[in-house]
Amino acid sequence: MVKAPRAGLVKTRLAPPLTHEQAAEFYRALLLDQLTHLESFSDAERYVAYAPDDAEAMLRELAGADYGYLPQRGDDLGVRMKLLFEDLWQRGHSKIVLIGSDLPPLPLAILHDAFTRLNSTKRQVVLGPSRDGGYYLVGMNRPTPQLFENMTWSHDRVLAQTIKKLTSLGIGYDLLARWFDIDSLDDVRRLRGLTEPAIRQAMPRTQEYLDKLNQLGCLDERA
Repeated sequence: MVKAPRAGLVKTRLAPPLTHEQAAEFYRALLLDQLTHLESFSDAERYVAYAPDDAEAMLRELAGADYGYLPQRGDDLGVRMKLLFEDLWQRGHSKIVLIGSDLPPLPLAILHDAFTRLNSTKRQVVLGPSRDGGYYLVGMNRPTPQLFENMTWSHDRVLAQTIKKLTSLGIGYDLLARWFDIDSLDDVRRLRGLTEPAIRQAMPRTQEYLDKLNQLGCLDERA
């Protein structure tokens, strides 16, 4: 799920200390690294679900022909995810995984694990817990639209509420390894501190832009 990397549209919580232009450039670097990284995941068809409606040409230029393209529909995050799953079911897919675009390059082992777990008839849903109390990944092997209904978003109880809903509905689920998205300056600093060689190697554009921001003093601990 991708937003066009435009100033004032993405990573607005990073401004200040970043300008909106810097925040958009940072997001663009993160997005490009993720798209390049995911090209090596050959076990599934890959799609860019884009927003806003006029962003398709920009995202096609960034992501290229290795991805299919779908517009996000709806104003609420839950509605957008629900409709994306519907669109992909209609295309004949039997196991579907959505991830956000503002993540450090996602370890491919997590994606392999997600699809492997969805092979089980005992599990209908997989979730990737994020450090902020939400989830960075959601997957399912059959339509489960109720997962996104009557939910509130962008708070630290999203995962807990989702698990409570799944439990109350008697829907089998599994949790994947923890990862994180980039919403705050603390998240950016955590990103800079990643030491796994494979992840650092997978984010050259992001590292280059972080070095630039650091040289400008934008990531100073006192900021």
